[in-house]
Amino acid sequence: MSTENEGNEVPQAPSAPPVPVASPAATPQGSAPGGSEPTAPLPPVPHDAPAAAGPHGSGPSASGPAPDGSWPPPPQANPPYGEGAAHGDGAPGGFGAGGAGGAGGWGASWQQPAPKPRSGRGGLVAAVLVAALVAGGLGGGLGYTLAKDNDSSGSTTVSASDSGATQVRRAPGTIANVAARALPSTVTIEAESTNGEGGTGTGFVFDKQGHIVTNNHVVADALDGGKLTATFPNGRKYDAEVVGHAQGYDVAVIKLKNPPSDLNPLALGDSDKVAVGDETIAIGAPFGLSNTVTTGIISAKNRPVASSDGSSSSKASYMSALQTDASINPGNSGGPLLDASGAVIGINSAIQSTSSGGFGSGQSGSIGLGFAIPINQAKYVAQQLIKTGKPVYAKIGASVSLEDSTNGAKITDQGAGGSAPVEAGGPADKAGLKPGDVITKLDDMVIDSGPTLIGEIWTHKPGDKVTITYKRGGQEHTVQLTLGSRVGDN
Repeated sequence: MSTENEGNEVPQAPSAPPVPVASPAATPQGSAPGGSEPTAPLPPVPHDAPAAAGPHGSGPSASGPAPDGSWPPPPQANPPYGEGAAHGDGAPGGFGAGGAGGAGGWGASWQQPAPKPRSGRGGLVAAVLVAALVAGGLGGGLGYTLAKDNDSSGSTTVSASDSGATQVRRAPGTIANVAARALPSTVTIEAESTNGEGGTGTGFVFDKQGHIVTNNHVVADALDGGKLTATFPNGRKYDAEVVGHAQGYDVAVIKLKNPPSDLNPLALGDSDKVAVGDETIAIGAPFGLSNTVTTGIISAKNRPVASSDGSSSSKASYMSALQTDASINPGNSGGPLLDASGAVIGINSAIQSTSSGGFGSGQSGSIGLGFAIPINQAKYVAQQLIKTGKPVYAKIGASVSLEDSTNGAKITDQGAGGSAPVEAGGPADKAGLKPGDVITKLDDMVIDSGPTLIGEIWTHKPGDKVTITYKRGGQEHTVQLTLGSRVGDN
């Protein structure tokens, strides 16, 4: 599976039009919103219908009797659903019908019609505006009178007492409690290259000496003389430097310059004991929004992932990842993935996206497929980087095809850069593996491609003994070998 190192906005669904409140004399036009029947569609407005039949936009029907001149006039029935001025034109009777006191709207009782305007539609608008202003003044005066008399009969809201609000306690294990404990130990990382380019990511406190663990691609811009800063949620900002980085693992360690004495490293969990369905909590700075907390579950384990930042010069990183549906976006890179107790079980590193954008490009976003480097692997890598400044990789000493496949990892006929496909005297050579062999299993893990094999090998340490299952000439063979080591990213 090839993914991006870490969106199109979804437009809001249009609100359903309000349903008119039926008056006692009117026939219901359909079920109210929220019922089992859909809202009735608006009837079309005839082209020859007048724009407004009276001062309130809802005059008599063309086929009905002439207006009664007696006093008081007979009550009018409410207009049919949608009848009146064109929708949204601001005249009473349409969707845009007016503010407080505006007449002719859905469910409004009959009111005394205003004098017939002298100048057509301009007079109508003026009449509506005057009515709205008068009603607005009346409402303001009424509100002031109620407030002055301390009359709360018009309000049904209840306010919580201050003493009750301050006594809310969030029990250990709740998301709020875990977030409150973990946030002070996470940082927002800003990396800037010598030419001013850069991006934002996340990291977390690894030890009291000021080491911060993050992704390699988060700090890549700051290598070779760039600038690196780390900001805590309380606003404290520190300059930092890269201690070591592992491009293949996509892990890096930075160190704060003049670190504070009150650092609290996050507790590290055991990623081998994580189960599908376990709750997860991710902390990061998605799209630059620092100190963001999202939640989800472990969706899968040992997910083979090859990721890159999408640039032509980028080399792929490989992992046997923890998959989570917690929302992870550009800027979450390098942040901790926590379990329900608040222990770190992974480093958020990549997402599967439907677009071609990479981390920080603004083109990709979470679709619920996020991938984290298991913390057991990341811990080993971080310790090596702190100790020597260089990563150490386990290897079998053979070149395999990186093409997409479902049959296994095939040992190529030619090695990288013209080298031998099987390293002389290396683990694969000693085990009898040859070019053309197709590796299908490493221990009990099914191998479907070269990237899957690399990611699985890198979950081990040099010196580990593993069992390799491979096919040659249609026959299956099994052999045990001891993994070798390679230092650095060359």
